[in-house]
Amino acid sequence: MCVVAVADVPPAGPMDLPLSLLEMGCSVTECLILSVPSQLPHGLPPTSLNLETEVEKRFLQDPAWLPIHDTDFAFQKVTQRECNVNSLLNCTQSPLHSGLSVVRDPTTGMLLDFTEVPLENTGLSAKNSLSLQRQPGPPSESLRGSNTNYPFLPGEMDSYKAFSKKSELEEDIDFEKDLLRVPPGLKISCCPLVFFICLQDAVSSSAPSEKGKDEKSKPKENPEENKKWAIPVNITSPCDDFYKRIPNPAFKWPFELDVFQKQAVLRLEAHDSVFVAAHTSAGKTVVAEYAIALSQKHMTRTIYTSPIKALSNQKFRDFKNTFGDVGLLTGDVQLSPESSCLIMTTEILRSMLYNGSEVIRDLEWVIFDEVHYINDAERGVVWEEVLIMLPDHVSIILLSATVPNALEFSEWIGRIKKRHIYVISTMKRPVPLEHYLYTGNSTKTQKEMFLLVDAAGNFLTKGYYAAVDAKKERTSKHAQSFGTKNTSQNTSDRAVWLTLLHFLFQRQQTPVVAFTFSRTRCDENARSLDSMDLTTSIEKAEIHSFFQKSLSRLRGGDRQLPQILLMRDLLKRGIAVHHSGILPILKEVIEMLFSRGLVKVLFATETFAMGVNMPARTVVFDSIRKHDGTGFRNLLPGEYIQMAGRAGRRGLDATGTVIILCKAGVHEMADLHVMMLGKPTILQSQFRLTYTMILNLLRVEALRVTDMMRRSFSESHRDTQAQEKRISQLKQTLSSLPPLDTEGQLSDLMPYYRTVTELRTTTDALQRAILESVNGLKALSMGRVVVVNNKQHLNALGVILQVSNDSVNRTFTALIICEKGNEEGGGKSNDSAAFPHLYNTALFIPEGPCSHTVQKLKLQDISAITVKTLKVIPDRIIDNYNKRQQPRFRHDPPGQAISTATQELLRLAEANPSGIATLDPVNDLQLKSVDVVEGSMRLRVLQESLRDFNCIHSPTFAEQVLCRKELDTLLFLVSDQSLSLLPEYHQRIKVLQSLQYVDSSGAVQLKGRVACQISSHELLLTELLFENVLSPLAPEESAALLSWVTYRLPSVPPLALPLSLFVFQGIDRVLSVAQRIGELQRDCGIPQTAEEFVGQFKFGLTEVVYCWARGMPFAEIALLTDVQEGTVVRCIQRLDEVLKEVRQAARIVGDSVLGSKMERASLAIRRDIVFTASLYTH
Repeated sequence: MCVVAVADVPPAGPMDLPLSLLEMGCSVTECLILSVPSQLPHGLPPTSLNLETEVEKRFLQDPAWLPIHDTDFAFQKVTQRECNVNSLLNCTQSPLHSGLSVVRDPTTGMLLDFTEVPLENTGLSAKNSLSLQRQPGPPSESLRGSNTNYPFLPGEMDSYKAFSKKSELEEDIDFEKDLLRVPPGLKISCCPLVFFICLQDAVSSSAPSEKGKDEKSKPKENPEENKKWAIPVNITSPCDDFYKRIPNPAFKWPFELDVFQKQAVLRLEAHDSVFVAAHTSAGKTVVAEYAIALSQKHMTRTIYTSPIKALSNQKFRDFKNTFGDVGLLTGDVQLSPESSCLIMTTEILRSMLYNGSEVIRDLEWVIFDEVHYINDAERGVVWEEVLIMLPDHVSIILLSATVPNALEFSEWIGRIKKRHIYVISTMKRPVPLEHYLYTGNSTKTQKEMFLLVDAAGNFLTKGYYAAVDAKKERTSKHAQSFGTKNTSQNTSDRAVWLTLLHFLFQRQQTPVVAFTFSRTRCDENARSLDSMDLTTSIEKAEIHSFFQKSLSRLRGGDRQLPQILLMRDLLKRGIAVHHSGILPILKEVIEMLFSRGLVKVLFATETFAMGVNMPARTVVFDSIRKHDGTGFRNLLPGEYIQMAGRAGRRGLDATGTVIILCKAGVHEMADLHVMMLGKPTILQSQFRLTYTMILNLLRVEALRVTDMMRRSFSESHRDTQAQEKRISQLKQTLSSLPPLDTEGQLSDLMPYYRTVTELRTTTDALQRAILESVNGLKALSMGRVVVVNNKQHLNALGVILQVSNDSVNRTFTALIICEKGNEEGGGKSNDSAAFPHLYNTALFIPEGPCSHTVQKLKLQDISAITVKTLKVIPDRIIDNYNKRQQPRFRHDPPGQAISTATQELLRLAEANPSGIATLDPVNDLQLKSVDVVEGSMRLRVLQESLRDFNCIHSPTFAEQVLCRKELDTLLFLVSDQSLSLLPEYHQRIKVLQSLQYVDSSGAVQLKGRVACQISSHELLLTELLFENVLSPLAPEESAALLSWVTYRLPSVPPLALPLSLFVFQGIDRVLSVAQRIGELQRDCGIPQTAEEFVGQFKFGLTEVVYCWARGMPFAEIALLTDVQEGTVVRCIQRLDEVLKEVRQAARIVGDSVLGSKMERASLAIRRDIVFTASLYTH
């Protein structure tokens, strides 16, 4: 019967194949075999998704593809679908727990039988495992992951190693040792030839060695190498054998590489991580380009992260032109996500890591551009989170401006990743800079430009004084002619700019970037140059053509916006403005025209200096003072260097010119010297705990928040490895000592140790209270005898000679007795033998001749204030001591005043060898607070109890006590209790438990899972969602109400526009919920008042967003508000991301009505000029 069945099947041809099979690209023979009807009860398993279903789902059912006009009609048409309740009953099949294995004859290979074998790890999935061996998730979650996914295991995360053992399958994978030859799920390699070629390339490009394991960036056998993870690379000697070591580079440039670039490429070929620190325009991008080319050669992926979205767009265009296979991921744009190189902001990469994106599996390199952005107070924490969360197999490339502590930062990364980081730093500029002061303001004085720092970096004081004289002479002449009355600021600014720009134009020193630290002043300066025309007729035609073509995608009304008309007029004359208030599409037009050399003068704020390489011939600083959000200050050296580095075009200019305007007067020489030649700002940790971070880690049982805190840059001073090594040594020492028997002398050692520890703590607390009190400071007057304890002195008596007037950092000049020869602290130090007890009140008495020293003491150096005072003559003592510090008087005998004071102190010490009476804090100093009184009483009890212990008579007592003391200290340092952020962590956990985001055991609840979906203000948005604040609102009202999430500027006066009553009620609800959360945080110990918490939410754009969502043209909105157009656009773009997050959160809760409402709100605001595609991406 079986034969008949097969014979009845008509011969199948290629035209009979299902479309889904043709999509797979299988050969005709295989397809013909597969097309035979199966004898299985449910047919053959599906091979791929049906193409028709895929097209329908993507283009017809996804609202993101709907037209932005007539959305109501389109939405109704698509959403009228039949309900299929039975589809809710379907569930995915559970994985098979066993499989069939073939039994063959070992001699002939003939198939003998099948046997059933159990399968390991069949239950691993993104919902329960951090392993790379887990099954891939659904295709819809492959790119961005899901907030229900586990992240992949972060590299060298200690808590997971203690939590679970690796299976045999996982142990087989060693990314450092070899490539994975067989894809998971297959028995043999699918393409052995490709693998062989790749292996040959890898062998030929790496240095020959007997044992490849020793060459890797993770030394495991020699623990001594682990001490230094950051390895500085020498770039002074030329790299002559570069082309011998890399005969077939993955990428070739049309120019010869610099030495630092060659060294970086060599390290990338060895698959090492690098930190490249170099000046602007030095060529750091070469390193990124080679990594991208390497990943394409290895058929892996690279992620390039940037701090700002605009820079991501610019890099997308550049890399797309170079490599082709490049994608872009930002909040509102997703282009070619399947590409081998993905460009994104750091926040998106953080989200992908937490959500277990499948992209991480194939990732070979992550490139962090502008790493010095880690100093940003608000967003710096994102860089630290990403660096900590990256899995083991990912290599890291860090590109930064020059920073003083690149080695320290790299050492931290190397230690948390257990891999070497090669630090390549160069101070060389491709185009040296010359810095000038400019004092001219008229045709007569237009040449008053004075060289202050030459190309070699020498500060010329002659040029500074010449500028001062020129400014002073003109000021005095002006006063003689017109009196002391000043002209208006705008008029004088206009004269300075006109004079300077005419002068630079004559000397052919354009293009010019004029950095101005105020958006308003940028606009005013550009408008004041109405009489200046810097372009030729050909350039005008080119500018007009490019401008019109770029804006052709805008609607007619949007092309007539006042800002666009003004900028068109300025651009035709070669002038432009670039700051955050400019429309994004206009900024891109200006950047592209500037890079072509058609913009001659660009007034820009500091953001223009960030990122993409757009050098100019000259950079001008309107001022060297800026407002940093709290007040005005001078530019920091790092900020100045970053902006000044835009001067000088490689290959075009011999030197770059940097000019500082002296409008009101010449700046102080010291300020200029620090700013121009000072050290750049060091990289500092901005790590802080956020609720999103805590919830994302708590939802994965194997990850702990304390591990994240311990591995942060703020805790990089902790050398845990050395401390744990010392702990094991101390434990061995203690085990070798006689045991603590129950009856001998050492039987009461542990109670003694605990008593003494408490005694020291109580004494320190009392002394701190005394020194902080008014009466305590009064007692520390001239002639008072004190006990001194610091690195040089142990319980040494001293007498106070002088007290400083500085109330903040108060110091006390004192005469202190010491051993002969230890006056400068060079004698024997206070080793453990000199300090046999934890609590030692015995006074220092010199063994030989008594000497003395005069030192400045801090409050913490004074361990006790005695009841004794001496009559001293401070001036004579200090003058005589200072005189004898000079070489020719060094051997003179001390003066009478010093000898008398020294003898008195020695007499007191010898009369009270076991301790001297001190001022009682309660009776003598009249300190009546509860803590001081209780502490004083407790101190007396503890001191009396010390007499009853026998252990102090044991010969091994000192060694036992010292070992236990050091061991306790080290155990505390390696424990979670020593983490600086631990108290705040407990406070935030209290907040989350009070709001029911986590339960008492730390398990994340429904509200916590919703908060994980939201990137900013997660608590407030989640509470609003659960209190149904958004439910009664229409889509446009919801968008208007949520505008506070993205708008952070000072509130603007409300517009005279009618808002619905629901919106006003919603604002009141938002503020009341915020007040409640603020008060709860305060009650839990977080140091932020409820008023400060509520004050950060601004509703200045509520009416603007409401009108925009209802369809008002942007031209009308621009006339209704004083907020600049660029700010409005940026806020609405970010609002779209917030609406998407709330929509996803509503779906998690199960509120489909709110989800569809957020969808419609998103569609309502995604239109016209606000969401015009970037010129860099099209």
